[in-house]
Amino acid sequence: MENFVNCEVSVLFLKKHFTIIGLACVLSVPVVDAGAEGFAINEWSAEGVAMGGARMFAENDAANIAYNPASITKVRGEAFKQSAVYISPHGKYTAYDATGKSIDEGKNVVHAGWAPGNYYVKQLNDKDWIGIGLFSRFGMISEFERDSKVASNAFFSRLNGASLTPTYARKFDNKWSAAVGAEVNYVGLELQKNALGIIPTQTKGESWALGWNAAANYAFDSKNEIGLVYRSKVTHTMDADFRGYSSGITGSDHFTKAHGKVTLPDSWAIGYNHKFDDRTRVELNGTYTKWSTYDALNISFDDPMGIPGGTIPGSYSQKNWSNGWRYALGVEHKLSDKYTIMGGYAYDESVIPFDGADFIVPTGARRTYSLGFQYHDKKQTLAMTLGFIDIDGLSIKGHIAAGDTYDTARSHDNYAKVVGISYQRNF
Repeated sequence: MENFVNCEVSVLFLKKHFTIIGLACVLSVPVVDAGAEGFAINEWSAEGVAMGGARMFAENDAANIAYNPASITKVRGEAFKQSAVYISPHGKYTAYDATGKSIDEGKNVVHAGWAPGNYYVKQLNDKDWIGIGLFSRFGMISEFERDSKVASNAFFSRLNGASLTPTYARKFDNKWSAAVGAEVNYVGLELQKNALGIIPTQTKGESWALGWNAAANYAFDSKNEIGLVYRSKVTHTMDADFRGYSSGITGSDHFTKAHGKVTLPDSWAIGYNHKFDDRTRVELNGTYTKWSTYDALNISFDDPMGIPGGTIPGSYSQKNWSNGWRYALGVEHKLSDKYTIMGGYAYDESVIPFDGADFIVPTGARRTYSLGFQYHDKKQTLAMTLGFIDIDGLSIKGHIAAGDTYDTARSHDNYAKVVGISYQRNF
């Protein structure tokens, strides 16, 4: 909560300028992988969570920068928005030997955290808009007991991500609008596991990379609209620090540089908006993410770690994830000029194969149920939401040759609780 309070200070600066304070807020708050399949995050505002992520056509919402940049043309004048979504994941696992006998069971160490978002939009004239967003598109954190059987695969994993997205949008006429933007993407990665089952290791590094996005909206009439958003993949070439802690095998700590790549996948989102009248509308959304870019997690060491009888030159693991869809349905209804209620449902396909699964992301398909409300007047908007994510289990194949101390494992009883709050100020 202290991090969120500190973020509020940036309101004083963002009326005219989007400052580095917002970036510090995003990077200082842990992001929990629970919102979308893989390690994607789409909890970019309280209203977005309330509508299951189907929030591509919102009126006068600065968070459109995240959900659909072409819709920042729906913002009137100048607006700044700040959002924070609290996510609390829970889950259990059971590990088995080659005979199918249970050899270990436990649960994750709960890491509740905030997914923050900061947005600024300015209307330049009747045709042109500019905006900038700072939010997390990807992120995750998971932890298990360090002396468990599954710790040979991973006992602590964290990916902190932040995207800075300067955006330009143009409204060509009453039917067409489009936007294009750059993305400055940050990744901070930390992985810990017990190599060979007994050597605690830590790999930690960070990287910056560039990407881009484009979007377009087309209004058939005053009640029906479609939109399309593309976000490019972002490839990080990371230099990290590796440390292998002393054990009965190594005898002393081992320090070296490590090198690897993390590819954040490209995606397409398509949405449809229907207004029944001036008070009620419904959105349908589908997002296709090319998770096949995550084909391996390979990390090489400059100085291989010595063990009796040989060396460990790095950490190599095939993933071979498949591409997948996320489907969302959101409803928004104005109770009055000042109050609105929202509801949503989303379904994420599982993209992680048995042979490429691990305890970095030990979860399967997900179903999100959410409700929210919004207060709004001419100058400000306040929204709050509650959500529940029902998360399927995942079967995980152990790799004895890579040092895993189990043959197979299964995560189960997975779920997450979500609470979101957003505040927007219009100038």
